[in-house]
Amino acid sequence: MRYVVSAKDAGKTVKELLSGQLGLSKAFIKHLKFLENGIMLDGERVTVRKVLSEGDILTLALEDESTPEHLTPVNIPLDIVYEDEYIILPNKPPFMPTHPSHLHHGDTLADALAYRYSKSGTPFVFRPVNRLDRNTSGITLIAKDRISAARLTEAMKSNKISKQYVAILEGELTENEGVIETYMKRTAESIIVRQNCAEGEGGDYALTQYYVLARAKGYTLILALPKTGRTHQLRVHFAGLGCPIVGDELYGKESPLISRHALHALSLSLPHPISRERLTLTAPLPKDMDSLVGELFDMSCADLLKCVSDLTEQ
Repeated sequence: MRYVVSAKDAGKTVKELLSGQLGLSKAFIKHLKFLENGIMLDGERVTVRKVLSEGDILTLALEDESTPEHLTPVNIPLDIVYEDEYIILPNKPPFMPTHPSHLHHGDTLADALAYRYSKSGTPFVFRPVNRLDRNTSGITLIAKDRISAARLTEAMKSNKISKQYVAILEGELTENEGVIETYMKRTAESIIVRQNCAEGEGGDYALTQYYVLARAKGYTLILALPKTGRTHQLRVHFAGLGCPIVGDELYGKESPLISRHALHALSLSLPHPISRERLTLTAPLPKDMDSLVGELFDMSCADLLKCVSDLTEQ
């Protein structure tokens, strides 16, 4: 990471800048101190007691030293929505797990990204800021270093990152828009399945806003804006309305129309972890959902994106 010292930071020590402006933890600053090129000022190694001047160039060794052994670099093509030195946002395809597990090695988003960086000899540590279910497609946010990961995680916790999903529901919702507000917890029978519950029954607060984009043939196309990030939140919330997501075998039923649940993470709006610039990024629908939206609602992906844009600009 390269940081140009501004006038307001002149006179501070390196330690004051690292812990204040850059928000680094004591443990990470200590880690940098013991790296050969961990903290460099104008090309020379310095201690954290060094006093800064305006225009000084501070360089921090944030690059990962090696790729963790649990990642298996595999050449799986990825559609990248956005990438820079600090973050990467792939459009995750359906049927791809986000990270390795005891059932999945060599077929995950993490493995595909590990391969992407192995080609250039760049070590890669998988730092997902948001995670999608295996069968949910769409935009995923990955930080490339510890600072970016910490800042984005904090932005997520403080609701500075907003998410939009598109889903196709069984049945036709009567209201054109609405808010679903419940508490959610695990069921007694499963560590995976979630259910709505009342306040005080051991659940976490969950809030979803939604807009109806189209209705046809007994189905509803919606734009969903989860304001909290509970496991399976959208799937549980719409099933609770009596309109489960099409193809959701866990909270509804399988469908002859699509071989997974029809849920896609369409867009993310986030503050860039370094520049603080607001980014709004969109991931086009995959082929299965694009075809289904066309078949049921006679809408192209471009039509859908315009509809979403018109709604969000109101």
